[in-house]
Amino acid sequence: MEEPVEPLTGEDLIALLRRRWRASYDMQVVQRRGRLYLQVMWAYLEQQSFPLDAESYSERIGELATLLNRLGVAADVRDWLTTTSDRPRLGKAMTLSLSVNPTLASEFLLDGT
Repeated sequence: MEEPVEPLTGEDLIALLRRRWRASYDMQVVQRRGRLYLQVMWAYLEQQSFPLDAESYSERIGELATLLNRLGVAADVRDWLTTTSDRPRLGKAMTLSLSVNPTLASEFLLDGT
């Protein structure tokens, strides 16, 4: 029997990002050709030009963590953020393909793409 996966929190995600790259990078889930991907963007909270304040950023990442938990990919995301040798670069997001059950994914995918 598999051990239950510890859910991710927004605080967990932010801590993973800061521990890995010493910056609070923006993150998003995107849909392309019927698949879901997690992207770590190149913009980060500590930049002067970042469009969110700390509270809004924390709220956004918390909502993202909830979505990742609902999709059942918390362990994959945690592992990827801990082990990837890549890093976000200006104009190029890091991308993780999310292995999501198609039935579950259909709740989150928009029709027509």
